[in-house]
Amino acid sequence: MDTAVLNKFQALCSKSEQCSSDIYRKLLKALEGNEAGAQEILDSLIADKFIDDARYAAAFARDKARLEGWGPLKIRFRLRGKGIPDSAIAEGMRQIDADQADEKLMRLLQAKCKSLQGDPQIKFKLLKYALGRGFDYEKIAPMVDKVLSDG
Repeated sequence: MDTAVLNKFQALCSKSEQCSSDIYRKLLKALEGNEAGAQEILDSLIADKFIDDARYAAAFARDKARLEGWGPLKIRFRLRGKGIPDSAIAEGMRQIDADQADEKLMRLLQAKCKSLQGDPQIKFKLLKYALGRGFDYEKIAPMVDKVLSDG
């Protein structure tokens, strides 16, 4: 095992949450395509708890919901794209504060509404905006109506 590469990746994983698929890809690049070596180092990082996909999913979900204003659909989609198991995604999604996410979405819709004043398609554009952020139509439709009625 290449201890210099192992030490480098231990330091990387100590600074921020990483998922196994991202680290594996980076290991392959660092080891110039050596799949066996990359897998050995990845297994060591997982065994030593430097990498935990469930912990990563929880941090990712919390951060994207709170900081970026992403909805659950977009968060799930991105985590699946990183190869995170569905059980870890489900656990991560439970880490999202639903009330805080709703407040964030309402603020985003209010700001977007101000930028669209006078647009004849304002309702359609607000719905499209919120859907693009990964929220369910059933959740956003009443919020859009409230934003429009508040003016």
